[in-house]
Amino acid sequence: MNRYIGASVERYDIATKVAGSRKYPQDFNMEGQLYAKVVWSEYAHARILAIDTKAAEQVPGVVAVFTHKDVPVNEYGIYLMDQRVLAQDKVYSVGDPVALVVAENEKVAARAAGLVKVSYEPLPVVTDVRLAMRPDAPLVHEERGTNILHHIPIRAGNIEEGFARADVIVKGSYYTPRVEHAFMQPEAGLGYIDEQGRVTVICAAQWPHDDVRQIAHALALPEEQVHEIVPAIGGAFGGREDISLQILVALAAYKLRRPVKLVYTRAESMRGHGKRHPFYMRYRTGATRDGYLTAVEVECITDAGSAASTSIPVLQNAASFLAGPYYVPHARIDAYTVYTNNILTMAMRGFGATQPPFGYELQMDKLAEALGMDPVEIRMRNLLEDGMRAVTGNIMRHGTGIKKTLEEAALAAGWRRTSAGWQKPDLGAPSAPHKRRGIGIACGYKNVGYSFGFDDKSEAHVELRLDPQGQIARVLIRIGASEVGQGVLTTLTQIAAETLDVPIEKIRLALLDTAVVPNAGSSSASRQTYMSGNAVMRACQKALEAYYEALRAEEGQDVITASYVYRAREMTPTTPYDPVTGQCEPHISYSYSTQAAIVEVDTETGEVEILRMVSSTDLGRVIHPANVFGQVAGGIHMGVGFALTEEFIQQEGQIITQSFTGYQIPTVLDMPRELIHRNVEVADPTGPFGATGLGETPTLPTAPAIIHAIHDAVGVWIDSLPATPEKVYRAMREMGKKNARRRQGG
Repeated sequence: MNRYIGASVERYDIATKVAGSRKYPQDFNMEGQLYAKVVWSEYAHARILAIDTKAAEQVPGVVAVFTHKDVPVNEYGIYLMDQRVLAQDKVYSVGDPVALVVAENEKVAARAAGLVKVSYEPLPVVTDVRLAMRPDAPLVHEERGTNILHHIPIRAGNIEEGFARADVIVKGSYYTPRVEHAFMQPEAGLGYIDEQGRVTVICAAQWPHDDVRQIAHALALPEEQVHEIVPAIGGAFGGREDISLQILVALAAYKLRRPVKLVYTRAESMRGHGKRHPFYMRYRTGATRDGYLTAVEVECITDAGSAASTSIPVLQNAASFLAGPYYVPHARIDAYTVYTNNILTMAMRGFGATQPPFGYELQMDKLAEALGMDPVEIRMRNLLEDGMRAVTGNIMRHGTGIKKTLEEAALAAGWRRTSAGWQKPDLGAPSAPHKRRGIGIACGYKNVGYSFGFDDKSEAHVELRLDPQGQIARVLIRIGASEVGQGVLTTLTQIAAETLDVPIEKIRLALLDTAVVPNAGSSSASRQTYMSGNAVMRACQKALEAYYEALRAEEGQDVITASYVYRAREMTPTTPYDPVTGQCEPHISYSYSTQAAIVEVDTETGEVEILRMVSSTDLGRVIHPANVFGQVAGGIHMGVGFALTEEFIQQEGQIITQSFTGYQIPTVLDMPRELIHRNVEVADPTGPFGATGLGETPTLPTAPAIIHAIHDAVGVWIDSLPATPEKVYRAMREMGKKNARRRQGG
């Protein structure tokens, strides 16, 4: 009987957050600190002819103006070092910093930044990925000779044979837009030299140890001469996985030997960090008349923007999910990521797994309609199960729980299982004569942990403090897992308390300072519960063994320590894509989700109201039920925005969406009137207490479920997101005109 696993204990960090005493990066100040301000690029693509800093340097209170000449090694990047700390020969997007002004106060820094004069020679701009792929397109990075950053082919079976076997073939083209992370806390950082002479940065980060790698590289310092401290983080969603201002404050502090603080405005935040990748997807899907898939052909093009960031691993993830969680014997998939002069794109909740469900699930809905089959029924006939082969050639294992989530969600939404198959519920009368009700359902699945041969690992140190009687009095855990709101600190204390069989109140976690805590990898890929949970559990097991050995030896020890590095490849090895066929062992583990949406569409305005969302998620084992529900509700909120309201807009590389005034984040009034969630627990034997991960998966099915429900209500397919009222209204009008023409032609 578990004491803490499966219990909604009080969140580890909740008391100080509620009291307002927990510090975020912008709350830190030091005596004698300076203030920095960024000079941003005016152009999406241009050569830099000259940077004149004289007028700015003459402003009283200005201490320094830094340009690329002041950066020891002017490059960085989380995957490829193709970004400049400060623009050098060219600017590649309007998100490029060109200079950094440092002054005695923030107002002076801002005024002086406006006096830095940059002379540019504008260059041709390419912002459409489809045009950027052409041989005659302007090149973003000339040295590469192409704008295509990466291409992944996947070949399974014989595609011609697969389509020859199909009784029905449906085609679709789908677009998902660039999306802003919209975290509450804009980027903020404080750089200084600590008492040991090390460059120190206080900031919000998802992977602080990798930040240190990039900061040290740019400053030409050994990594041990740099460390990063991560206090409370005001949201992340992937947007803090990359470097933003860390190198800038580190550079200024290193050069001036004084503390330097930099805080972005909201407009600077929206300019200064990457977005979710826009996807262009073209599908052709075949099925037999009894609803079994025979073949799928997909072309997917993603917009990397001006730099690589994580676009290649995002594409790797996306390619593996483009066929959906279905058994498809024959597949041909081509996935590309392409440089443009748009703001770079990067990790965002789902990491390449969020966009594909909009394509593969609408294809399933269109097949169901073409075959006259219930949408639950066709999914049940095709969903992957243990022992089945995915399009990447891997055999599904570890308890593939997607069918169970579909069953739970369908039943909770009102579907009935009959001898003739699944049948849709009666939704009742709409609230007004000009409104129509509809229901939609969608599935999704997501990897847990890093994939494709990456050496995913997390290290934990555990220290047991014993009282004079030899009992465990306190437990200190050192681990570099960033708490970005997902509840990882609470989860790790639960795992430690359960493993050690001590009261959870005795567990403490060390401050996340890379100088004193080991690397736990990034708080991304829904991986911290699985990876760091395994590391903490096994470190605690080692500590417990050492503790019992010390008791037997009667040596009077008062401190017991143990460490463990959990390497996923030792339990579940993954492999890279085959460069020709794409066959591989892609992922460590998975989580699965199905959601059903019941909506009401106003035929006079195109407005969509979500009456009910039903969600079912398999995350292996529930560690903290309240946190799980919070993650599901938060994921659905983000999915609602993805479906109906959110789009970060650029035109010819210039930013149109400059604030939250023009970026429509769903409010409580846009959320479903009712949210029903059902947990499914199909344990992964390699996870801590059977757990996998959850943080991203609940966002995946939301948009396709809502779009399917809109079609069920008013008969139109919305193939590009977001489904704004105007877009829905125009689609209804166009459908009405086409129907009128058909009647006249008849």
